[in-house]
Amino acid sequence: MDYRALEALVAVLECRGFERAAQRLNVSQSAVSQRIRQLEFRLGQPVLLRTSPPRLTDLGQRLTNHLQQVQQLEQGLLLPQESAESVKIRLAVNADTLDTWLAPALLRCDDYVQMDFDFVVEDQDVGLKRMRNGEVMACICATAAPVNGGLSQPLGVMRYRALASPEFIQRHQLKRNQQHIAQVPCLIFSGDDRLQHRFLQSVSPEHAEPQRTHQCPSSGGFVRMALAGIGYGMIPQVQVAEHIKSGELRDVVPGYHLDVPLYWHYWQTESSLLKSLRSAVVAEAKKILLPLKR
Repeated sequence: MDYRALEALVAVLECRGFERAAQRLNVSQSAVSQRIRQLEFRLGQPVLLRTSPPRLTDLGQRLTNHLQQVQQLEQGLLLPQESAESVKIRLAVNADTLDTWLAPALLRCDDYVQMDFDFVVEDQDVGLKRMRNGEVMACICATAAPVNGGLSQPLGVMRYRALASPEFIQRHQLKRNQQHIAQVPCLIFSGDDRLQHRFLQSVSPEHAEPQRTHQCPSSGGFVRMALAGIGYGMIPQVQVAEHIKSGELRDVVPGYHLDVPLYWHYWQTESSLLKSLRSAVVAEAKKILLPLKR
């Protein structure tokens, strides 16, 4: 197997194009293209769809998964004193986890000083696609079932509440008229964010689609928008405990909450370094998240 060609393939995927991939690899753009063409010629079928951004074929996905696992095996073979260079760790993670409890989890890992982290932010419901595409070494998401060649470990439950400022609740008369909640402005993180839809389905099944939305792809910005009265949104309880306590944020529907389970996904060929990281993340999650119901 030509691992230089596989590294070029992964670079094109992660950099979303040939030009930036060439810059990362310190070679010419034509050299990157040639490596991938030669790989396809030897295999007799394409590994990359030349779209914008480029996408992997099924074979390309299997090859990048293979490369990820080989790299992890190589890391596991190196003793700490033999590894003078840091190791790049690419993780897919949902924004709320990244904004709340992940940093302390990384610090729990004794080997974190050897790691250079590259976080890929994806909604908790879709993050596993990065793992399936072979783009990341591990993933935190809401899906329990692992990908082929992978395993998953439960982390716990992140509790979400439908919250808004008191002014917003009063302005839209939500205390008296909760059935019309689908018509008031709603905050969403991205097009993949379905938490608000699940909330509406619970409180008003006939109107489960928000009529007005503000898309805010920032976890911290999401909270600030809610505090400012721009809209209501599903926000992790752990992220805004002080704002709830002070009354700056209140439940749109008192007593309602939505529990989202989180799982750590990793490859069966997990290196000792990544095993150390997983143990640290699991320990911190146990401290911060609610227990997962069996």
